[in-house]
Amino acid sequence: MQSVAGKKVLITGAAMGMGRIYADMAVREGAAAVVLWDINQAALEQAAAELRAAGGKVHAQVVDVARPEAIAEGAAQTRAAVGDPEVVFNNAGVIRGKYFWEHDPVKDIAFTMNINALAPMYVAREFLPAMIAASGEQRLVNIASAAGLVSNPKMSVYCASKWSCTGWSDSLRLELEQAGHRHVRVTTVNPTYISTGMFEGVKSMLFTPIMTPEYVTTRVWQAMKSGRPRLILPWTVYLSNALKGLLPLRIFDWMARHVFRVYGSMDEFKGGR
Repeated sequence: MQSVAGKKVLITGAAMGMGRIYADMAVREGAAAVVLWDINQAALEQAAAELRAAGGKVHAQVVDVARPEAIAEGAAQTRAAVGDPEVVFNNAGVIRGKYFWEHDPVKDIAFTMNINALAPMYVAREFLPAMIAASGEQRLVNIASAAGLVSNPKMSVYCASKWSCTGWSDSLRLELEQAGHRHVRVTTVNPTYISTGMFEGVKSMLFTPIMTPEYVTTRVWQAMKSGRPRLILPWTVYLSNALKGLLPLRIFDWMARHVFRVYGSMDEFKGGR
């Protein structure tokens, strides 16, 4: 895929942050329609107005992806307004940064799992049948996290949600390939901390700076168009996974805490509590 020109692009969590940057990219490349889903109506309306002023054909919907019925309603409205999207970004995400026993079962655990783990499945389930039936190139991008590959204190529920997203997304990729639907490419994205405000207060790790949204979205956009199966950012995540597989667990734990400083990266986290 050289560009999204002439294609319909749907983005969840599109009003701010990385979702908004993906929307900007889609408009710049001449997407036939850019569908914005977000729960924040005020920010959504502002984003839609600015994107339309830039020449984008934008359809904005207030959708609470924590609720399966809202996703189904939103998908029906999208199909009625612009048709089925050829490119879908499962970008919406939340975090709760505290010890597991401090999590409220509903406000924290269910909320995080609904948005980070279940919503990408429900969104994909709505649009995949049409993507499979289509003849042109189709793309599904699932924004997981490096926390879906490496455990971390004060991120237990977040890690659980992103491990789920990572495993489901990559399994879906294999299923589509095995079933012969190779025109539908799935990209699973596993980045470390990004300076969007979502991870306010986190500490950088050894050789692992906190990445800018512009850098990450550029890499994700390239991976989406090329149909890359997995994007892990930065390279130190590969190193962590290799060491985790090779070293005894307690030795890896010691290195993660004292050398790479992964296990203390959430000690001063200020958001999502």
